[in-house]
Amino acid sequence: MAVDKAVAAPSSSSPSPVYRFQRVVLGWDYLRLVRESGKKNRKDRNESTSRLKRVKNTFKDVEEYLGIFEPLLFEEVKAQIVQGNDDEDKSDWQKGAIASCNETDGFHRVSLAVLDDFRGEVSENDLLLLSKSKFQEGIAPDAYAFALVEHRGGRETLAVRTFVAGEVKRLDTAEPEPSQRLLKMFAIFKATESFLWILKICSLSTIIREYVALHSISSLPFRGLILSASEKPDNDEDRSWNVPRPLMDNLKNNLNQSQVEAIHAGLSRRTFVLIQGPPGTGKTQTILGLLSAVLHSSPGRVRSKGGLSAVKHMPELQIEEKCCHWKKASPWLSGANPRDLIMPVDGDDGFYPTGNELKPEIVNSNRKYRVHVLVCAPSNSALDEIVLRLLHTGIHDENGHIYNPKIVRIGLKAHHSVQAVSMDYLVEQKRAGVDRTGVGKHGSGGAADRDRIRASILDEAAIVFSTLSFSGSAHFSRMNRVFDVVIIDEAAQAVEPATLVPLVHGCRQVFLVGDPIQLPATVISTTAEHFGYGTSLFKRFQEAGFPVHMLKTQYRMHPEISIFPSKEFYGGSLEDGETVKRVRPWHLHRCFGPFYFFDIDGAETQPSGSGSWVNEEEIEFIVLMYHKLATYYPELRASPQVAVISPYSYQVKLLREHFRATFGEQSDQIVDINTVDGFQGREKDIAIFSCVRANTGKGIGFVSDFRRMNVGLTRAKSSVLVVGSASTLMQDNHWSNLVTNAKDRNCYAKVTKPYTAFFSDDSLQKMQVDLAQQKRDLKKAQTINAVHDEMAKMENTVLNNPEENAGDYGMDDDGGGFDED
Repeated sequence: MAVDKAVAAPSSSSPSPVYRFQRVVLGWDYLRLVRESGKKNRKDRNESTSRLKRVKNTFKDVEEYLGIFEPLLFEEVKAQIVQGNDDEDKSDWQKGAIASCNETDGFHRVSLAVLDDFRGEVSENDLLLLSKSKFQEGIAPDAYAFALVEHRGGRETLAVRTFVAGEVKRLDTAEPEPSQRLLKMFAIFKATESFLWILKICSLSTIIREYVALHSISSLPFRGLILSASEKPDNDEDRSWNVPRPLMDNLKNNLNQSQVEAIHAGLSRRTFVLIQGPPGTGKTQTILGLLSAVLHSSPGRVRSKGGLSAVKHMPELQIEEKCCHWKKASPWLSGANPRDLIMPVDGDDGFYPTGNELKPEIVNSNRKYRVHVLVCAPSNSALDEIVLRLLHTGIHDENGHIYNPKIVRIGLKAHHSVQAVSMDYLVEQKRAGVDRTGVGKHGSGGAADRDRIRASILDEAAIVFSTLSFSGSAHFSRMNRVFDVVIIDEAAQAVEPATLVPLVHGCRQVFLVGDPIQLPATVISTTAEHFGYGTSLFKRFQEAGFPVHMLKTQYRMHPEISIFPSKEFYGGSLEDGETVKRVRPWHLHRCFGPFYFFDIDGAETQPSGSGSWVNEEEIEFIVLMYHKLATYYPELRASPQVAVISPYSYQVKLLREHFRATFGEQSDQIVDINTVDGFQGREKDIAIFSCVRANTGKGIGFVSDFRRMNVGLTRAKSSVLVVGSASTLMQDNHWSNLVTNAKDRNCYAKVTKPYTAFFSDDSLQKMQVDLAQQKRDLKKAQTINAVHDEMAKMENTVLNNPEENAGDYGMDDDGGGFDED
């Protein structure tokens, strides 16, 4: 089968989730999916979505949960199929011959003879379209069907699975209805050596794993918690774990109060712990602290027949007695260790290299049980950021000493900087070690041998790193150990079914780390998005009232940058670390930061055949602004300290072209130009934000998504410079607040053509500021915001309890209180 873990081909009497998924998807009519995706009529859309229901915060049972999520997941599958047809780099039609066809469990398994070039382009779980003839404009073929790649077969062959018994149109019955096109395909399959045209559509690996995970909820021990988004009250003291004092002291010395509180919440051993990390608040540092704590803490109490009791330790043995016990328990201490047969010679004890040197893991001999941790993230880049940080800084053991634990990064597309701990590298290291010993050479290159080595690496690693999707791969099914703890970073960027994928590995505790006020999960289907399919498990729990521990001290942004997002998106709760108050040379000109809004009446246009938008006036202005910045402050040309960000991919494309044309090809290495989505989790000294939209009454599209706005405004450390049409943006409340805030702080300018006049030497001379006055202005702005927040609290209290609070906020005898001003 072309599926992962626990999804072997089922019998029809006990169908698995994959069996149901394949029956539904493989019977779909491809041309009808394409037609429905292009429907603009509201009535047509309402008819096709009449059975869909919106995702709720809580569910009464598993049946309701699946009844809402499953149809939305299938809408997402449809959108992925249609998008695969629209991709610019889609494959061309290939010709194949039917070598054999067998019926199994209601499916037809077809062996196709194809060219090796095409065979090399496809992978397991790729969705193919098989047709009697090529699809041509205005000509509808009468025989075509989907097929799923099971495996590549032998030389020049491809094994695929099809379902031609009919099309499943109702999920409640899941019974196929007869289809003439599928009956004709059945006849073609039976005629051996018949020719077919084949088109690769897309990969379904990820969404199949998510579908299986969705259906696994009924077997999860904490399914009630997931459904209700609440955890029953429990005696935390009974379940809590103790951190050794040296380690706890180290964590307190290196982390701030909100970070330590988040770790304490994890040590309570509640099943789910939610940690919200606003921009720059040290989310990755908190995760490393969590890893130190969960790997080296011990139960505060243990259960006995008489109830709970404190853990008791036996008297410390003398070293001679310890050696005696070790020899009895481990006879190979005086001989050969059988595990060395699969260990690399380079690492005497099998410790993994994490660079050019070996950094062995220190394991306290008193520790009775090793916690097994799985760390996941939705994307490879987010995952590798944690891996790289751990390799560079290590974590702390129970004595507060820094060390590098045994880790493995499993999956595809690992960054070259973490290659030394990637699964493929470690497998080759172990195989090389076996070969050099002269033991186990026979068959050492076989798939079974590699699988055994992979399983041993996963079992031995203290921490395994994987993307959410890959944690559902077959590699994990061969482990002998379960994962005790799962930590999911960027959890607010994953749809709920994706978050469920790593939870099937027997974990007892789950940490969801993320920020629902930054970028959401990517959902291709607008229909599924409309019904809430893009809501993450983190956000659903938060909206249901589940406790969330927020990191509150930010270490990235200059206070003049953080003041607005803190008030607008985080209720004014963000605090500035001491290190962010640095004044940079370009702050001498108010228009170069730390925060400034340039109001430009440009013109938005939409390139033909594109859903994206561009604004060439903004591009012209930004190129000129960067030129002035780089001329006045040459240090900005020495390293990539400047980012240009836009919500629209086509604007990014044109910006790159203009920068190359103006500053040469090397501009790619100096100025980082990317979409808002591409900058999630990253930072630069200066960020120029191109808003693009400029119109009258037409709206601002997804620029109005406050999460993208938040990400765009919080990428900069020293200066964020916003370029946009104020009148257009002010159609949205959040953007209106930003423009008003900029005007109130004297950080706003209306710019008209020629733009060179605005950046003339005389004009820039007038915009020079007294840096001491700038600090006073910031302090004044912070004070005003604090006063407004306090007054708002008072008003709410008085309005909610007019009688109880009458007179509570009058003037004190010493003249304290607030004036009407």
